[in-house]
Amino acid sequence: MQRHKRRIVTALSATTASLLLALPLTAAPAHAASHDPIVFVHGISSSASSWDDWVADFEADGYSSSELFAWSYDWTKSNATTAQQLAAEVKSVLAQTGASKVDIVVHSMGALGGRYYLKNLGGTSYVDHFVSVAGVNHGTSVASLCGWLYTSCKEMQTGSAFLTALNSGDETPGSVAYAAYWSDCDEAIDPDTSAELSGATNVDVGCVSHTDMNNDHGVYEQVHDFLS
Repeated sequence: MQRHKRRIVTALSATTASLLLALPLTAAPAHAASHDPIVFVHGISSSASSWDDWVADFEADGYSSSELFAWSYDWTKSNATTAQQLAAEVKSVLAQTGASKVDIVVHSMGALGGRYYLKNLGGTSYVDHFVSVAGVNHGTSVASLCGWLYTSCKEMQTGSAFLTALNSGDETPGSVAYAAYWSDCDEAIDPDTSAELSGATNVDVGCVSHTDMNNDHGVYEQVHDFLS
C-alpha cells in the first residue's frame, strides 16, 4: 500500500514538473527603455521653446517626456553665470530622474555655458554626451553687432578673453563623448568652421541656416544616432 502511494506521489511530481517546464517563462516586469536624460540649452535671444521640434522627435523615438528638459535662462548674462545655473539644473535633473549622468545638447551661444560647466565646474562627472549644434565655439565676427550691449555677446567675439580661456588646453575634457554639428552656410557663425571642437566628432551637415540647425530633422537624426 505504502509502495503504491509512493508511486502515485512520484508520478504526480513528475507530471507537475513536466507541466512547469512546459509553461512559458515569465520574465521579471520590464521597465520602459531608459535613456540618459537630455538637458537642452538654447542660444542668444532664444528660449526653451526653440527645442520643441526636437523634443517631439525624441519622444517619437522612444524617450519619455520625463527624460527631456528644455531649459531657459537669462541669455544676457555672462556665460560663466549661465554655466553655474546649468550646474544647478543638471543636479536637479539627476535628482528628479535618479540617473547618474545626463546628455547636454546646446545650440549657438549655449555651447559656451555648457563647455564652461564641463571645463571649470566639474560637469564632466555628470555628463555622458555633449552635443554642440551650431555652437559659437571659437567665436564669430557677427558678435561685434551686439557685444556693446550684452556681456554674453561680448564673450562670443573672436579672440575674447572668455573664449581664449575656454579654448586653452583641452577643448573636450574628461571622458564625455563630444560632437559638434556645423553648417557650411551659417549666417551667424563666421567663419563656419568656428563651430568645430578639437577632439570632438565634427560633422558638416551641409547648408542649414543657423536658426534651423536645432529644429532641422536631418540634423536631429544625426544627433539622435550619436546619443544612441
